Formats: sequence, structure tokens, C-alpha cells
Amino acid sequence: MESLVGTWRLIRFNLRRDRIRLAVWIVLLVLVPVATANAIATLYPDEAARQQLATTVNANPAFLALLGPVYDTSVGGLTAWRIGTIVAFLIGLMAILSVVRHTRDEEETGRQELLAATVLGRHAPLTAALAISIGAGLVIAVLLTAGLVSQGLPLAGSAAYGFGLAAVAATFAGFGAVAAQLTQNASSARSIGVAIVGLSFLLRLAGDAGESNGISWLSWLSPIGWFTQLRPFAGEEWWIFLLWLGLTAILAATAFAISARRDVGAGAFPPRPGPAFAARSLSSAFGLSWRLQRGALLGWLIGLAVLGVVYGAVGDSIGDLLEDTPQIAQIFEQLGGVQGITDVFFSTVVGILALIASAYGIRSVLKLRVEEEASRAEPVLATATRRQPWAASHLIYGLLGPALILLIAGAVAGATYGAIIGDVANQTGRVLEAAAVQLPAVWVLSGAAMALFGLLPEYTGLSWGLLVACLVFGQLGRILQFPQWLLDISPFTHIPLVPAEDLRILPLAILTTIALVLVVAGLAGFRRRDLQTP
Repeated sequence: MESLVGTWRLIRFNLRRDRIRLAVWIVLLVLVPVATANAIATLYPDEAARQQLATTVNANPAFLALLGPVYDTSVGGLTAWRIGTIVAFLIGLMAILSVVRHTRDEEETGRQELLAATVLGRHAPLTAALAISIGAGLVIAVLLTAGLVSQGLPLAGSAAYGFGLAAVAATFAGFGAVAAQLTQNASSARSIGVAIVGLSFLLRLAGDAGESNGISWLSWLSPIGWFTQLRPFAGEEWWIFLLWLGLTAILAATAFAISARRDVGAGAFPPRPGPAFAARSLSSAFGLSWRLQRGALLGWLIGLAVLGVVYGAVGDSIGDLLEDTPQIAQIFEQLGGVQGITDVFFSTVVGILALIASAYGIRSVLKLRVEEEASRAEPVLATATRRQPWAASHLIYGLLGPALILLIAGAVAGATYGAIIGDVANQTGRVLEAAAVQLPAVWVLSGAAMALFGLLPEYTGLSWGLLVACLVFGQLGRILQFPQWLLDISPFTHIPLVPAEDLRILPLAILTTIALVLVVAGLAGFRRRDLQTP
């Protein structure tokens, strides 16, 4: 067991470093489902109302695409439907990012090599990273089970819900471990991990929405889809845990096998030698940023375009619902809409696409911080390249990149829906307009990331916290009955829900101005502060 020497001490050390980060994740992932259960018990106090809601949801692919099927009409069953896939997605992200942070990040910065020079086993860092992610999932499971039981929900369903999420965390921790072994830098490992979580969510979405088309089997390819198949509070399918356990074991074994055969700091696939002379495009800061950003931009473009196709394909089914059904109106009101079932559906869809595009925008801006911490910014700035152009060369992808991604996804969704109903040009324009309206809110988050980089670089991680807050406020704020002043913190709250509502220019202008101020503040702060390297 020499390869595991020092694992416990490394776990304690990493927990101390992550005590605030993990605490925030745990509190968020426990309180949101518990608060949702309480809110659903208030909104749907009788069985008749819950039964009508379940019948409506299960009969419509659009609802299934958004949140999945309802397997039980109890308060617990509706809680699992309303918040299950969202929390599974978030806990998957938590697990992957945590593992990459404590493995590939440590190797890239050189800290892993220093620790390896002490009494530390070969597999101790990977074991510690997996233990922390899986342990955090188990803590969430125990607290969440207790919280749901305190709301009067059955113990079996509460345990299935809580420990199902822990199993999702363990599986994605395994994916993160493998991704960390394959690549030579943390950014690529994180990109692979996030792509896996996104693909899993997309497979769940397509499978749940496509039951009538014979593609429901796609859900079985997704660890997030397995969570819905576990059916908490609806006659739990406990054998699903064997799928998570088996896949996690395979992934962990694969990660350890690769780790044993590669050098510290190297990936499983060594980088290919480049040409003897650099291309002329790399002689400028913008050419270099294009080389660093183009792969991620293409991947996000393809991913959101596919998501747009799926949402557009199920959009036609939403029109089959009766607009005067009180339960339907209530659901869409909670999702942010007030009129026009189909219009509100696409308003909701572009809102989700905008949140995803915001993640790309934040990631692109924070590439500046990655380059700075890896000591790659300093050699560039030691040349004739000035700070402002270098920062702008990456900032442009944080502003124009999300715009391109969001507009293409919106156009694809509208065109797909229009092709189904025979009105391509009109529907493409309407959904494209709805997507374009979201851009000022997206730019506010990119601007916030830039401001943090320029003024408070050690706190750039708060950018992701802002995105998670916008996700919670937008998707769950009304059902959790948050006060309006709290909802107003999110820039997406102020976006007019086009095409369900009339276009209002004033809030868009204000948000654009806020984004501009944040960007200028970030650029000014970066010009004046010292570079920070490990």
C-alpha cells in the first residue's frame, strides 16, 4: 500500500483549502430540494391538483424535455420531478471540478511535484481527490435525507433521493479523474468534464422527451437519466445503484491505471510537436487567443446547436395544451412566463440557453486568470504586447462568443420548430429575437468576471457563484417564493420574455451599460495591479 502513503493527510489538507467552497456547495444542494418540497406542499395541497399536473406533464414532450417525467403525484414525487435533474446536474459539476482541482490543477502549477518529493504515495493525490468528492456527496445525501424526512416525506424515498445524488457525484468524480489523466492542463480536463456532464444532461433530455418517438433508451446512457429512473418516492428502483457503482468502479480503475503509467505533469496523450516556425497569426495577442480559444468555441457551438434542435423539435407539442388550464398557467408562471403557452416555452428555452452561454462567457474571460496563474502571461507581456490588448484578446470571446453561441442555438431552435409547423422564416426570426434579447444579461456576467479578474483576481471563482445564483433564482426562485428584491439581483430577471412579452428597450440598455462599466473597471484594474503567479 505504499502508493497510498500520505492519503489521509492530503485529504485533511485539501479539505482545509476547500472548507468554504465545499460548504457552499453542500448548503446549496441540501437547502434547495428541501425548500422545494415545502413549496410544492403549499402550492399543491390536494391530490387532485397534483394528479392533473402529473397527467399534463407526462402527456407533453415539451414538459418532459424541460424537467423529465412525473412518476408519482405525492409531494415527494413532484419534488423529485421539479428539482431532481437540476440538482443532479449541479452535483455532477461539483464532483468533476473538485477532482480536477485537486489533481490536474496541482500538477500543472508544480505543487504536486513538490509534494511528491516528500513521503507521498503515487496514488495518494488521486485517491484523496476522489475521497473528497465522494465524501461530499455522502454528506449531502445524509443531510438531504434528514431534511426531506423533516418535511414529512417517506424515509425510503428521501434516502433514494439523497443517496442517488451521492451516486451521481461518485460517477462524475470518476469521469473527472479520467479526464485529469488524459490531458496535460487543467483547462482541458475541466472542459472534458463539463462536456460529459452536458452530454449526460442532453441524453436525459432527449430520452425523456422522445418516448413517443422510440428514443427513450437514450436516458439509459446518462448517469443523470439513471437518477430519474431511480424513481424516488415512486416505488424506488434500488438496483439502479448497481449501474452507478459499476461505472464508477470502471472509471476509477481506468484513472488509477493511467496514473501509474504516466509522468507527473504529463497527460496520457503527449502533446504533438508543433512546426519549427510559428504561424504569422501567432505574432499578435489576438492570434494567440484565437489559438487558445477556438477549440472550446467550436465545442460549445456544436453542443448548444444540438440542444436547440432538441428544444425546437419538442416545441410543437406545447401547443397541444389548453391555455386556460389553471395548473399549466401556474407552472409557466413559476418558470417566468405569463401568457402564450408556446411563446412562453421558447422564452423559457432561450433563458436556459442563455445561462449555458453565460458559462462559456465566464470561462472565456477567466482564461486570462488561467494564463496568469500558469505564468504564461508574463512572457507575453514582457514583449511589446501591452496589457490592455492582451486582456481584450480574451475578453472578446467572453462577449462575442456567447452572442454567437446563443444566436446560433436560437436560430436552430426556431428553424427546427418552424420546419415542423411549416413556417421556417417567421419562427426562426421570432426565436432568434428572443435569444438576442438575452445577451445584455449574459454580458453582465462576463463583465462581472472581467471586473473580478482586474480588481480582485483571487476571487474570480465568485463568477461561477453568480452564475449558479442566476440559475437558482431563474429556475426555482418563484416556486421557492423568494422575495422580489432577491430575484432582482439576477440580470435575467429584468429581461423581457420575448416573444411572450413585448420588447422593452430600457432594461436592456441599463444591463448593457452595467456590463460596459464592469468591463472598463476590470481593464482599468488589470492595468494597475501586479501580475499574480503561484
